[in-house]
Amino acid sequence: MSTIKDVAKKAHVSVATVSRVINSKGYVNIETRQMVLDAVKELNYVPNELARSLFQKKSHIIAVLVPHLTSYYFAELLDIIEDLVVNLDYRLMVCNSHDDPEKESKYLKIFDQYNIDGLILIANTHRIEDYKKLEIPIVEIDHNLSEEIPSVTSNNYLGGKLAAEKLVNGGCKKIIHFRGPSDLVTVKERTEGFKSVLKKRNIHNFSYDLDFITPSGEEIENVILSNPDCDGIFCDSDVMAIHAIQALKIARRLVPEEVQVIGFDNIELAQIFKPYLTTISQDREKIGSYAVRTLMKLINKEDLEQVHHKIDVTLIERNTTK
Repeated sequence: MSTIKDVAKKAHVSVATVSRVINSKGYVNIETRQMVLDAVKELNYVPNELARSLFQKKSHIIAVLVPHLTSYYFAELLDIIEDLVVNLDYRLMVCNSHDDPEKESKYLKIFDQYNIDGLILIANTHRIEDYKKLEIPIVEIDHNLSEEIPSVTSNNYLGGKLAAEKLVNGGCKKIIHFRGPSDLVTVKERTEGFKSVLKKRNIHNFSYDLDFITPSGEEIENVILSNPDCDGIFCDSDVMAIHAIQALKIARRLVPEEVQVIGFDNIELAQIFKPYLTTISQDREKIGSYAVRTLMKLINKEDLEQVHHKIDVTLIERNTTK
């Protein structure tokens, strides 16, 4: 494999001149530039990307930190972000924190070492000040942890409200809310929106916390069997809702005739398992596009029209509600 020294020797120039040509930095006369380019082509020289990034102080790498890769919602969102980033001639570094403080510490060091151009922060974190110290453009998705860092979130409050209105208008009188960990901002907002409707209507309801990534089907089944008079279920994810429907089948309760079910996210599975799931749809295309577009503006030092952006969700009605 050829090196930059081989190119310099072939073109009869210094290594510094080759570097200026490759990185389009500084003046090199036309004849010398062409000699270098001819040598690069003849030797099939491929520049060391890490060395170039150190020289240019620009890596053309965008990092995205997610809490879990096994989440259907995050996986679909990442697919959108990757396409957008690659089309802008950047590379995407995907980092999975697993909500593990030690892994997060390692990634913070990697972000610094690799001289990344920007970061899309999706993972839950208590170290926002450490991210600020990186002094790179950052955009948050699903969180607004600092007034200084731009963010894009779904209107989770509206999502909870839409779900409650649909169940109440469908005649539900006793509703179970299977939600994610109640310390998460997204979960709090969905719960507030949900309960705001039920409180006005004086509808009996209670919430039960589950893990977002691996919700326990057994726990869901036990809650449903312990509440044989429940007639409505709202879940903070479509995966939870699919588990709930399976538990209702075991309990020999008909969906939606006896129990209506609403999920959240509108992942692909919502239209695969029967009955097809009524759900709250988060607009992943808009979220991903806004995050990448905002990050590019920050990288290019352009002004933002809006620092924090909230994207409305919509109710997708299918076969699990009346």
